[in-house]
Amino acid sequence: MTETKRSWLTIAAIWLTLLVLACIRPLSLPDEGRYADIGRWMFVSGDWLIPRLNGIPFFHKPPLLYWLQAEMFSAVGVSVWAARFVTASHALLLLVCLHLGVRKVYGELFSRRVNWVLGTSVGFLIGGQYINHDFLVATWIAVAIGFFALSFEPADRPDAWLARLGFVACGMGVLSKGLIGAVLPGLVIVVWLLVTGQIRQLLRWPWLTGLLLFCAVALPWMLWVQSEFAGFLDYFIIGQHFSRFTGSHFNNAQPWWFYLPVIGIFMGPWILVLLWDLSLSARAWLKHRNTASRQTDRWVVLLWVWLLVILAFFSFTTSKLAGYILPVIVPAAVLAARSWDRLTAHKPSAKIWFYSVCSMSFALAVGGNFLARYNSLQDASLDTTHALRCLMQSGDRVHVAGGYPYDLPFEGNLQQALVVVQDWGDVRQNVTDDWRRTFLDGADFDALAGQALQGIPSLEHTPADGKSWLVTPADYPMPLASTAWQVVYKGKAWWLWRAGGAATKANETMARERPDCLSAPPAQP
Repeated sequence: MTETKRSWLTIAAIWLTLLVLACIRPLSLPDEGRYADIGRWMFVSGDWLIPRLNGIPFFHKPPLLYWLQAEMFSAVGVSVWAARFVTASHALLLLVCLHLGVRKVYGELFSRRVNWVLGTSVGFLIGGQYINHDFLVATWIAVAIGFFALSFEPADRPDAWLARLGFVACGMGVLSKGLIGAVLPGLVIVVWLLVTGQIRQLLRWPWLTGLLLFCAVALPWMLWVQSEFAGFLDYFIIGQHFSRFTGSHFNNAQPWWFYLPVIGIFMGPWILVLLWDLSLSARAWLKHRNTASRQTDRWVVLLWVWLLVILAFFSFTTSKLAGYILPVIVPAAVLAARSWDRLTAHKPSAKIWFYSVCSMSFALAVGGNFLARYNSLQDASLDTTHALRCLMQSGDRVHVAGGYPYDLPFEGNLQQALVVVQDWGDVRQNVTDDWRRTFLDGADFDALAGQALQGIPSLEHTPADGKSWLVTPADYPMPLASTAWQVVYKGKAWWLWRAGGAATKANETMARERPDCLSAPPAQP
């Protein structure tokens, strides 16, 4: 078997492993429930312009993830695995592009080693099947940086076509998660060119055609939505980009060093290899600094700039989530593979130790996947959703109060928006950054869809016709006056109620005639 075939089989094996892991756990809440259901709603409603959560506009993120999910649902049906396939397909794209790029610079064997390092990491095997925007934008950032960097191969002038492909990749990055899809690749390349003395090469770039291609990919959706909803660009660009980056009143406030241990978790034992090599290199440099050569591989400089610039960029923000730092796992993997080669060169047992470390990293990823499964099941509404789907009839109304079960609309494949019951006046008066504020912001854009948001008194006026259902957290204190509501099913985390004057008798009938509805649901993945 040729080395080239071994490399492609390695990529195939890693990706198939990723797909298997994607089948093991239910939706992780709230993120996976939220983003999967926005894609499902796009598929159900046929509205491919406006991302909607429970029928209400959701303008926090651009639509590429939802478009691709809707396509998957139309092809194979609505399922968690189909929703995760979109992220997994980007993981495959990342592996393939990384292999081709590294092979061009360092050769076949080293490129395959990089794929093993990246493909067995926690960041790849979990992030590469997680339903949100982070891995998508990490992929397009990596592709853009790769095209841009390779366009500066030693020549009289940069390769215009590679540069243009980089601009297209930036456009796809913007469609994936917003402006960072273009800002971060541009920032990394400019710093790299400055450090390596190549900055004048930018004067020879195909700026006009490149920017036209970028705009053709990134701008149409934003301009179209702005034409439909005045104020969208201000909310999307200023509110969800600049304010979230610079503000201190958003959720998930973390210290500046938050991403250092996150990178360690994402890269597992490989980060120790990299740190050990760094310490040895630093000691050697201090010992021989007066005689040490100043020549440095410019591709290694690119990798360090890539890692450090993006780390610094996200460390400056107050609001931090682990997935934000996924764009650095690519340079970290290449640097770790390079460190491994430097530390184990000419050692006969190097191959055995390499695959042993790969196995350790893989075990951490699998363990993390099962831990995520356990955590997801604690707050999931799978049992309650099973009972609701089994009992409700076409045209029935479903309310939620005391919280929002993000997985319920998706797992139940509900065709109508939930009636979300809260004290919305109190939410509007207080500055919050949670699911309630998300719904209020969306309702400000579409008042008709916003009618799904009802105050707590609406529970008192729900018709007692047996066609209204209510899902609440298990510990929700139902208002005493709401005697029309009777508990139908008590799930692990969520309870199901029904409104009707003869609800108790109806419950006894259901327990006798449909015991499958009120028992535990079938085993979940």
